[in-house]
Amino acid sequence: MAYLLEIVASDGSFIDAQDEADPVVAALEEWGSLSTLIDDLADESEEAAEYFVDQLASSDPGVQIAAGENIALLYEKSYRPLTDDDGCADFGEGDIISDPDEIPGVPKLIKNYDVYRRTDVLKDTLSDLASLNTRRLSKKEQKAIRTNFADILDSVEYPTHGPRYQNAISQDTGKRYGSRMTVRIHKEGVMKIDKWWKLHRLQALRRVLQSGFVKHYEANPIVFESLPIMITNDRKTLREY
Repeated sequence: MAYLLEIVASDGSFIDAQDEADPVVAALEEWGSLSTLIDDLADESEEAAEYFVDQLASSDPGVQIAAGENIALLYEKSYRPLTDDDGCADFGEGDIISDPDEIPGVPKLIKNYDVYRRTDVLKDTLSDLASLNTRRLSKKEQKAIRTNFADILDSVEYPTHGPRYQNAISQDTGKRYGSRMTVRIHKEGVMKIDKWWKLHRLQALRRVLQSGFVKHYEANPIVFESLPIMITNDRKTLREY
């Protein structure tokens, strides 16, 4: 992973690809994928976050989005379930967060470490990207940046929120819609992607398996175990990814 960070930090010059976007995007994506396999990123987070924040200023939308998704993942992984052994008095205000819908059995989360020293500055940068309006990019590229960075900003502010999180209340359940990103599994089943680590693994599998993803997911236990997600038939309020 240090090798991948060198590529990111050097804008590709570490592998003689100075200012080439594709190698930097690839390094960012693979770093994100590998980091989902590590339980505690406390030792790696600060340095990695510095490099990822720097890449938010890239002129390439792919680099910006890949860096942003890694930032969201770092904030998500900086929290862990609160246990009976944790003394709440030992933690500061805002370090403990609860499930917004207070679903029985869902534990509170506690901040394990700080991801980035200047989260306030980072939020301003993410907010600017979430409302980007420039002639330099196509409408499609601008939409992709605004959509992704609205999600990333939300997750930095509320680490329990995954991709495409919506606070709107469902009239059917009386609860928030939450993350509405899904993947279709054949005609009826859908897989809900409600965590950034799930999105990173899904993207990694798709890069390798491409159109064969669904077939391998159903038939290959190694692939399934890398993304063991419950499949539901309820597609009423979900958006396919």
